[in-house]
Amino acid sequence: MAKEIFEWIKSIVFALVIVLIFNLFFGITTVYNTSMVPTLVEGDMVFVSKIAGISHGDIITFETEITLSQADLNTLSPIKRIFVSDDTHKNLIKRIIGMPGDKVDIIDGKVFVNDQLMIEDYIDSGTNGNTHIEAVPEDKFFVMGDNRLVSLDSRSEIIGLIDKEKIIGVAVFRFWPLLEFTLL
Repeated sequence: MAKEIFEWIKSIVFALVIVLIFNLFFGITTVYNTSMVPTLVEGDMVFVSKIAGISHGDIITFETEITLSQADLNTLSPIKRIFVSDDTHKNLIKRIIGMPGDKVDIIDGKVFVNDQLMIEDYIDSGTNGNTHIEAVPEDKFFVMGDNRLVSLDSRSEIIGLIDKEKIIGVAVFRFWPLLEFTLL
């Protein structure tokens, strides 16, 4: 009997160590808004690498200072609601447009990075607003959603440039829904 209990304890500890290691290097996030349409839609689940390098065009998830609204809470499953409180901050998912040192301009619906027009075949509409950033500061990133007409992103004072330490990870692939598995 003692040997069987020891084997159970050993299996449980092993499983907990595997989960801990997974959570240190990887994560999973669910898309809860429409800012990344058509690339990602509400309900999509993506696998995130916390150790991948960041480059232009990557889709990242990051922490914000925005607290969850009642509408946000209503979209969460009962299990996820257990882990949030009134002061829980929102994590967002957006695309890297400008890296540290980059010049970013949005003029008449077109995006320029370092004076080069970006070819963005992943968006369905133009980009609203005009923006000029002479140089993205060190350890900061300029991000935008793919659904530029509704995305709350670096063009907004609410979000602004993203601090490197606020980045959770880089989205690697969409795994849910299963039939829409896609490398990102």
